Amino acid sequence: MTARVPNPQADLSANLRQMIAVLENERQALAALDADDLFEATRAKEALCEALEPVSGAHLTPETRELVETARQLNDVNRRVRNLLAANVSARIEALGGTPRSAYTAQTALG
Repeated sequence: MTARVPNPQADLSANLRQMIAVLENERQALAALDADDLFEATRAKEALCEALEPVSGAHLTPETRELVETARQLNDVNRRVRNLLAANVSARIEALGGTPRSAYTAQTALG
């Protein structure tokens, strides 16, 4: 039986591919407003970030640089979707309260 020789580049590629899959799952969970899947995606992203933390940019190959860029783009899209969802919720809450946020802020400053 042969011992497995660690291959940091293979591990890095695998972790980055897994991160991309998790980010795609997160986007689907955001679209479906699935809190359980969002929670799982967050846990998986945190674990992968810990695994990727020791890697520096000097260790990236052209392939892993491309994977990093793909992950960055997916994460940015997901961030924008989360921000839009949060803004929508804020607007609905403000509409229910009948007072725009700026009036509330001005009233709070005066009171």
